[in-house]
Amino acid sequence: MSLPLSTASAVHQAAAQEVCPPSQDHSEALEVLITQVQRAPDESAARHLSNQMWEFWADAPDDQAQAILDRGMTRRSSYDFLGALEDFDQLIAYCPHYAEGYNQRAFVHYLRQDYEAALKDLDQAVALSPRHVAALSGRALALYGLNRLGEARLALGEALTLNPWLPERGLATPGGPLSSQPPASPPSPGQDL
Repeated sequence: MSLPLSTASAVHQAAAQEVCPPSQDHSEALEVLITQVQRAPDESAARHLSNQMWEFWADAPDDQAQAILDRGMTRRSSYDFLGALEDFDQLIAYCPHYAEGYNQRAFVHYLRQDYEAALKDLDQAVALSPRHVAALSGRALALYGLNRLGEARLALGEALTLNPWLPERGLATPGGPLSSQPPASPPSPGQDL
């Protein structure tokens, strides 16, 4: 006698049996946005461009994948990390060539301070989408969490080359934990700041 499958398990098995279509190619539009963010005059303009990048990264291959992605992101933002991991596992099983599934699962691992698992997923996201700025900066943060500072510094440098306005840029400023430069010396007494 077999036990009935849970609804989530049944959905997961159904998704695994279906074939995910290829993701829409947004590479040209993303390249335009990367060029624009590199030339952005200020943080506000850069944030607007970064939000546009997210619209492309979060554009799942089909409605089913989009629903799973959206549900996982909602669960993550509600701190239901286990539920979010289930959704992102399901998304990756259904769409193994969709970088954002790995990136989102990595974010949940990162929030749970499982930096090794986050790094593994981020490596896969970057393999699928080498100029995914968020995955590159996420790699830097995961490596930093693992205290692999040299690798973290390089990963953050890669991400900042694509988007110099990333919030993580403060980690690389002189004196920051991922800076290659020592902190600026304090002013001498009587010297203007």
